[in-house]
Amino acid sequence: MDRSVDALDRDFARERTELLFSGEYDARPAILSISAGAGGTEATDWAAMLLRMYLRWAERHRWKTEVIDEQEGEQAGLKSVSVAVNGRGAYGWLRAERGVHRLVRISPFDAQNRRQTTFGLVEVMPEPDEDIPIELDWDEIRVDTYRSQGAGGQHVNKTDSAVRLTHLPTGIVAQSQNERSQTQNKETAIKVLKARLLERQLEEKETELRKLRGEHVEAGWGNQIRSYVLHPYQMVKDLRTQYETSNTAAVLDGDLDGFMQAELERLATGGDG
Repeated sequence: MDRSVDALDRDFARERTELLFSGEYDARPAILSISAGAGGTEATDWAAMLLRMYLRWAERHRWKTEVIDEQEGEQAGLKSVSVAVNGRGAYGWLRAERGVHRLVRISPFDAQNRRQTTFGLVEVMPEPDEDIPIELDWDEIRVDTYRSQGAGGQHVNKTDSAVRLTHLPTGIVAQSQNERSQTQNKETAIKVLKARLLERQLEEKETELRKLRGEHVEAGWGNQIRSYVLHPYQMVKDLRTQYETSNTAAVLDGDLDGFMQAELERLATGGDG
């Protein structure tokens, strides 16, 4: 009897997983990008906190991560960062994280200890492979090279090895500066550009479907998905699913599966955006 119950549980779990990860690219690795919002040092510090949170989450899944590009903040933290998350199903999980993440706390950068609200934008793209039909027209792409940002001293790159690609029709930018050579950085930037173009296609299809269903559509910075409140109380709450926890330390240390699963279930059951 117990074996039959176990078998039913396994079948249910398998069917549930297939439902949540049924997207065309859900099994692919992912490219995750984080951008600081307005707010100076407070915002760039929040971007660095988000990066640490996702790196710890990937570590929990035993997935490898590689920072492709990062732009440091003027005083602390990061203006922007892109990371490759190499694991089967990484995109399927991380697509639940796309949108604006809001932090409320007493700022460590405010001498008057005032409460501050700041924002970070998280973008997620499936890592493309040769089978994904994204063709680049180099007549529509501007290639810029620049000196990689270093930590100072002997580590400063003295050559223009970093590469920035700008897709002129869309304004999409992809860049890489963490590889050893300009050639390697260009190859990585091409991969990121293809991923961004693919994600744009997927978003356009998704937006059109939502419009056909009569749903309200928001995009970019208007799409706030989650609040992380550290003062005057402790709470992380997802605004799409209402999933919440008061264990903010665990969330910021990468305990995100509950939030992701709740959003993926909402999407799988036809929840609006």
